[in-house]
Amino acid sequence: MDGNRRWASRRFMPAMVGHWKGADTISKIVRASSRLGIKVLTLFAFSTENWKRSEKEVNELMKVFAHYLRKNLSFMLEEGVRLDCIGDLSKLPQDLQDLFLETKEATKEGKNIDLVLAVNYGGRDDIRRALQSIVAQCEKGLLKKEDISEDLISTYLDTAKWKDPDLFIRTSGEHRLSNFLLWQFSYTEVFVTKTLWPDFNEKHLLEAVLDYQQRERRLGGS
Repeated sequence: MDGNRRWASRRFMPAMVGHWKGADTISKIVRASSRLGIKVLTLFAFSTENWKRSEKEVNELMKVFAHYLRKNLSFMLEEGVRLDCIGDLSKLPQDLQDLFLETKEATKEGKNIDLVLAVNYGGRDDIRRALQSIVAQCEKGLLKKEDISEDLISTYLDTAKWKDPDLFIRTSGEHRLSNFLLWQFSYTEVFVTKTLWPDFNEKHLLEAVLDYQQRERRLGGS
């Protein structure tokens, strides 16, 4: 969800105004995704690198997360949204960790769409933690090195319960992966839009989906 700070800067506003505006965009994109039949929507909300930002901005972002979860619980329940998270949430303030767990529990019966928030997530860190778990299993004698396959590694990643993404939408005109789902994006289609996240709407989402539907996915087969 890139472009929040640039959105604010272009309007001569503090960066946090962009983050709050970006949070408002989430629910309408979740609803539009569900209407289009999308079953899993993963949003990169806070990366492992975002801790390098100022302490003030990081603290404000934590408040944005908490506000969004509290404000939109009824929306998620009404829309059949099941909330989940990827990333190392143990680094977050304890009250925010608790709120994520409470919201996940409250929405666990949602059947229409999985909303997956990547919080304190990094693609490299995801792989690192997966490898640590595999090594630990090997040391206990529960796995042998011959057992380690691509499929096995995938089962240890944060995204193990979902299949690899079909489409990656990059807002604000950036053309890099930014350490997001590095393993999972091996054959994911990429759509880049110059639209900043706070301005991203249902029309932009539909444009990306229509573009994706016109592509021939060979998955390395030819």
